[in-house]
Amino acid sequence: MSLSDITPEQYGLMFRSYIVEQMREQDLIEVVEIEEMSGLNRWGYDAYRRELFTNPNSVMMVARNLHPGPAIAGFFAGWIVEDEMHINNVASRPEYRRIGVARSLMEVAMDESSYRGVRFVILEVRDSNEPAQALYKKLGFKLIGRRRDYYRGPIEDALVMRKELK
Repeated sequence: MSLSDITPEQYGLMFRSYIVEQMREQDLIEVVEIEEMSGLNRWGYDAYRRELFTNPNSVMMVARNLHPGPAIAGFFAGWIVEDEMHINNVASRPEYRRIGVARSLMEVAMDESSYRGVRFVILEVRDSNEPAQALYKKLGFKLIGRRRDYYRGPIEDALVMRKELK
């Protein structure tokens, strides 16, 4: 097999140019920038900062770039409530998509959550976001429902997905 035979995701996993670690305050400007370019429902700087400093049940991760360029390749934000983790946001910069950044963020966050006693994970995803849905299915998430008109700008349904942790 040559490099030309591998997918971008396989390349990203083989030649990982980032590490996943806890989000820090100095990451927030880039996190918000990624949020804005990804079309997520807006949280903004203050909400992420509040999660970092006041919510002991939050799971806040970044994929930190190891090469020249933007410091943050992607981020993950979730909450743990009892034995459930709710994934609020996961996104990566456009130039870091389809190389495993979101997958790595989710795997690390789910490992952390499992360690903290979580038994299952829930998320919502835009009905039109087929690449994200495909990733979630690869990670073992199953479709369990639909929330009508959940998203704004544009208004769109959310698919609800769930994964059982071991």
